Amino acid sequence: MDYSDLISRWKRTPELTSWADKLPQQIQKGLSHERFGDLSNWEAQLKSLPNISYNSISLDSNRVSATTDMPLSSLELEKLQATLHQMHPWRKGPYELFGVHIDTEWRSDWKWDRLKDEIEPLKHKRVLDVGCGNGYHCWRMLGAGADEVIGVDPSPLFVVQFWAIQHFLKQSKIWILPIGIESIPDNLEVFDTVFSMGVIYHRKSPIDHINQLRQCLRPGGELILETLIIEEKFGEQLIPKGRYARMGNVWSIPSCSTLLGWLVNSGLVDCKIIDVQKTTESEQRSTKWMQFQSLSDFLDPKDKLLTIEGYPAPRRAIATAKLPTGY
Repeated sequence: MDYSDLISRWKRTPELTSWADKLPQQIQKGLSHERFGDLSNWEAQLKSLPNISYNSISLDSNRVSATTDMPLSSLELEKLQATLHQMHPWRKGPYELFGVHIDTEWRSDWKWDRLKDEIEPLKHKRVLDVGCGNGYHCWRMLGAGADEVIGVDPSPLFVVQFWAIQHFLKQSKIWILPIGIESIPDNLEVFDTVFSMGVIYHRKSPIDHINQLRQCLRPGGELILETLIIEEKFGEQLIPKGRYARMGNVWSIPSCSTLLGWLVNSGLVDCKIIDVQKTTESEQRSTKWMQFQSLSDFLDPKDKLLTIEGYPAPRRAIATAKLPTGY
């Protein structure tokens, strides 16, 4: 997991020099063996991946993939699959590597299909994805023509999973940093597009989160924010007592109008909801690559319209907003 090329390039980029100076320490902390006891094992699996040269890659299809003209033998295929599986659980995807289908918990491609034609084109843009997981959507952003894609996620397992995919795809314009949004410098203003998907309801202060995202945007840049929501008939927002769908750390789930209000009050314009969907058991489910409990276990077995705690079952919305050019 070598970040030297990114740091070197950012040191030559005036608006990113100050962050580049901090990155080595941030990366060291985010990949600390003392803090993360399983990291050594995941790194060992990463180092044991075979060197396979691709004939072609696809970053603009449902499965982010790499293929070769020379099919792997059954033994090579089994070894590759076993090594990648040691990085379980795989939550965002899907991926396809030389015949190995990583069937992740989430069909993240469905979310991408809902937003890709509703946002500003990503071609030639610098893009940030906050809470990116293993980087599936980052790969799709790169496939949409972005010049540079930066994902941030504090989970070292997801970072290792990204590097496992990068081991084969070898793309220089995409990086996942082992940090949270709080490690991004204030008032950075360097990204043309910022994504935050599935994060805001985990933040104690949603307004503070939106303001952090806003500070990453260039004037005129676009924010894409995806979140759990409640229907308007249930009120302005839901503040769960304890867990929501067995998730801890869920502080606030807004209605669509509340979400738009948060965006407007944060100084953003052209705020709109571009998609609302009920989360289904086809989109989020247990698989061989994510064998823990998933959505079907989080719903009331007698009433799928409710979570196991009795709250409205998960619905998700995607909102877009822009930072004014004169901000």
